[in-house]
Amino acid sequence: MVRYSGEDAAQRAGVEPAYLVRLVDLGILTPETPDRYSDGDVRRVLMATSLEGAGIPLDAVAAAMQRGAVTFDFLDAEAYERFAALSGETFLQVSERTGIPLELLTVIREAIGMAEPAPDDRLREDEMAILPFIELQLAAGFRRTAIERLLRVQGDSTRRITEQEASWWRSEVIEPAVAAGKGAEEMANPEFADRISPLSERSVLAMYHAQQARAWTANIIEGFEQMLAQAGIHSRLERLPAICFLDISGYTRLTQELGDDAAADLASTVALLVQRNSVQHGGKPIKWLGDGVMFHFADPGPGVRAALEMVAALADAGLPPAHVGLHAGPVLFQQGDYFGQTVNLSSRIADYARPSEVLVSQAVAEASSEHGILFGDIGPVELKGVSGSLHLLRAQLE
Repeated sequence: MVRYSGEDAAQRAGVEPAYLVRLVDLGILTPETPDRYSDGDVRRVLMATSLEGAGIPLDAVAAAMQRGAVTFDFLDAEAYERFAALSGETFLQVSERTGIPLELLTVIREAIGMAEPAPDDRLREDEMAILPFIELQLAAGFRRTAIERLLRVQGDSTRRITEQEASWWRSEVIEPAVAAGKGAEEMANPEFADRISPLSERSVLAMYHAQQARAWTANIIEGFEQMLAQAGIHSRLERLPAICFLDISGYTRLTQELGDDAAADLASTVALLVQRNSVQHGGKPIKWLGDGVMFHFADPGPGVRAALEMVAALADAGLPPAHVGLHAGPVLFQQGDYFGQTVNLSSRIADYARPSEVLVSQAVAEASSEHGILFGDIGPVELKGVSGSLHLLRAQLE
């Protein structure tokens, strides 16, 4: 087991050596050997600074530890090795050593969800592990803007995973332990954490690889189509994608009235219904927006069918009526999201739709070749915030 001097441990935790002495005096830090600290001790220092930063007095923490009400022993578990210490290099030093632009380096910390670092701030050890990925991209000639976009999407996506994971652990481990009157060690449950953490990581990595396979396949198909078209062997069928907005009337108000647990169950039900129906027809949910969801469909026709099925499924689940708008046209993809006039018009069409209605633009109707779907003409409509009028139609099943 690695042991650090007080000076080295303090440096890894980003504090002054006197801070360690204070924690030892309080009994929060109890090294096995004087002035020799373990990785678990470094994590205890990091936890102490976090508690103090949150406004919890260390004197109160020490008193609670003496009574056996709380403990930091769980931080010795392998599962907590992800609490990274600071490295010995600053952002400026790493930039000068690797050639990675300083502005790009700071994106690493921003993508994790922390404040922008100063050039003299030291990188954390987990941040250092990201450097080779950036170095290889730069060496291969990747554009800085593309690298930054990917880092930010990776950060946002993993943040959502970890926030849900924290909620899952709180509801399934911490709250039952508190309700049963168990002690601090049982609430932390380090043995179970050690068992389930690698399985959780393996699950996330497996899902990531499955998503990669789907996305890479789409890229390969796109590349083959372009090469065949250039060779005059195959003419690509140009079909503009569709953007779909589904809004549930009063959804936000309803979740606020239900309370946290019921609102979470409702959100899970809605997410499951829209995910299944959209993916089944070649679509993908992009983001939640207040009372609704935005989707991307590579083919407008299946998008219309998915919209009709989602409206029906939500009604069958006893939820408030949904209303949908779809428009087809070019879109701009950046940082995992879609932008452009097509997106704006789709949103405005959804706003115009009445409860249980699926309204589409003429571009969507003309691109749809789905059997069993009828389009009732509404005519030119003036939409809020849109200059001129847009021809709309009402979609319905035969």
